[in-house]
Amino acid sequence: MMEAQATARYVRTSAQKAGLVLALIRGRDVNQALATLRFARKGIAHDIEKVLRSAIANLQQKDGFGGDVDRVFVSACYADQGPSQKRIRPAPMGRAFRVVKRTAHLTVKVSERPEKVARAAAPAASGRTRAAKGGASGAKKATARGGQKKTAAAK
Repeated sequence: MMEAQATARYVRTSAQKAGLVLALIRGRDVNQALATLRFARKGIAHDIEKVLRSAIANLQQKDGFGGDVDRVFVSACYADQGPSQKRIRPAPMGRAFRVVKRTAHLTVKVSERPEKVARAAAPAASGRTRAAKGGASGAKKATARGGQKKTAAAK
């Protein structure tokens, strides 16, 4: 199973806001994820789309990649908190408010799904059917204590 990742560092958003959009694409096929990001109504979706495209390109450059992008899915994606810039905003009566400008590190990992191998037809079971084995055909069923329990058909 091939795997690749891409990271965008110091993106000017909070990790919480980015995490909301990343949760939308986690586990999806890359084509579905790109479509979801294209129509997401969040500003960070554009940056995440760029990171996802970069991760796909990284996977395609690896030796051993099968070449089928339809089998690639988002295996993991997360946003880590980056350094915050602290600024001062003037407030009434000589005070000052602190403004925190947050950054985030966005990471997207993509993996290739293993090829589905068609199994050979399983050998036919012995000629006995379920009723012949004593399965669901009995009128009464035994309970866990060994007693007999009447079924709906036996009432």
